[in-house]
Amino acid sequence: MAAAACAGEILPEVDAALGGETTRTDITRNAFSLPAPSLSNTERRTFEVGDSFFTQNWVSAPASTEGRDGLGPTFNAFACSSCHLHDGRGAPPDEPDNLGLLLRLSIPGAGPLEGPRPHPNYGGQLQVRSLPGVPPEGRMELSYEYIEGAYGDGEPFELRRPHYSIAEPAFGPLGDDLLMSPRLAPQIVGMGLLEAVPAAVIRSAADPGDSDGDGISGRANEVTGTDGEITLGRFGWKAGRATVEQQVAAAFAGDIGITSPLFPTENCPEVQTACRDAPDGGTPELTPSRLASVTLYARTLAVPALRDPDDEQVRRGFAQFEAFGCASCHLPTLETGPSDIEALAYQVIHPYTDLLVHDMGPGLADGRPEFGADGREWRTPPLWGLGLIEAVNGRRFLLHDGRARTPAEAILWHGGEAEAAMEAFRDASAEERAALLRFLESL
Repeated sequence: MAAAACAGEILPEVDAALGGETTRTDITRNAFSLPAPSLSNTERRTFEVGDSFFTQNWVSAPASTEGRDGLGPTFNAFACSSCHLHDGRGAPPDEPDNLGLLLRLSIPGAGPLEGPRPHPNYGGQLQVRSLPGVPPEGRMELSYEYIEGAYGDGEPFELRRPHYSIAEPAFGPLGDDLLMSPRLAPQIVGMGLLEAVPAAVIRSAADPGDSDGDGISGRANEVTGTDGEITLGRFGWKAGRATVEQQVAAAFAGDIGITSPLFPTENCPEVQTACRDAPDGGTPELTPSRLASVTLYARTLAVPALRDPDDEQVRRGFAQFEAFGCASCHLPTLETGPSDIEALAYQVIHPYTDLLVHDMGPGLADGRPEFGADGREWRTPPLWGLGLIEAVNGRRFLLHDGRARTPAEAILWHGGEAEAAMEAFRDASAEERAALLRFLESL
């Protein structure tokens, strides 16, 4: 039965400790920025160092602040916090002061480590900013197509489909074979917990051939790690990064132009001579110890608690979440295994993700493969913290490109393997929809 209230109905319990013992209770703009409460004194000091390198702006080299020079030569942001303000979420480029959305670029074929093949003139990401004397690569343009629809009971809704293009390309035509994908910066809580879930647990949930016939055929995205070995991808919108360290180092390189031991090369394709001739901030610009500090910081940001776990509508909404089929991909519960950080080890957590990639249908497709994930597949994003995004960032834009302005819009974009769950939501009563959305707002 899909969910109507019944006399004597027993509603499921909802665990407020989404991050196990790393959970913190905070509903302010700092809700995503707190350290896990059970860190050691040494880990807490490293967390604070990592926080400073995550938050403060980098500058061009050479500079008196040698620890923070090396910005660019081309880049999208001045600091990690430029996109992840208060460790939260970015916004599309038509929003004021936005630095939280970028365009991934590639052309068909395999590139380094068998990942996406960078564009020969523009690399793997459009760089819209640059140092003086270095041309930026181009300018991102965005427009929306508005789509009218209605729920099963006749209540209308409006969706918006974004259309991206690149204006003023500085290094020649981008070509007809360009593959382009917008990527919005997500909130970054709980990453160390997701990293600590054993790979065997994640792989065991995959069903690439849909052998059980439930319409869900999630796949593990097997990627090449920086050591050249094939391993499980967990992070990024298509699960293209294997570890938090790799995700952090890739963001420093791609977004800020900061080299590290994992990504020691500047973002300067051969035709970009001014970029190649610009001074750097050392080799590497982000030292191993500083990379380790930022990595620990990203791994140990606390997960905010679920609000109002005893509220009847929240519990009813969780029942709807399961009845509609949302929990098939957004798994409510996972368990971590061993970890070098004691606070992350052997925790029962509730991230509402399976960390697999799923076919989400043509409406969300970007047509751009990333390792084993094809152009219609996306990693199931964790839902913890969903209801606090607006409190932290003052605005809320969901999905990989920020097209959805509310959780309801995000659900209505679901297709492919998630189409049955979306239709169950669309055809539900207003009361049932409200309960589900109340549950999502509690996360």
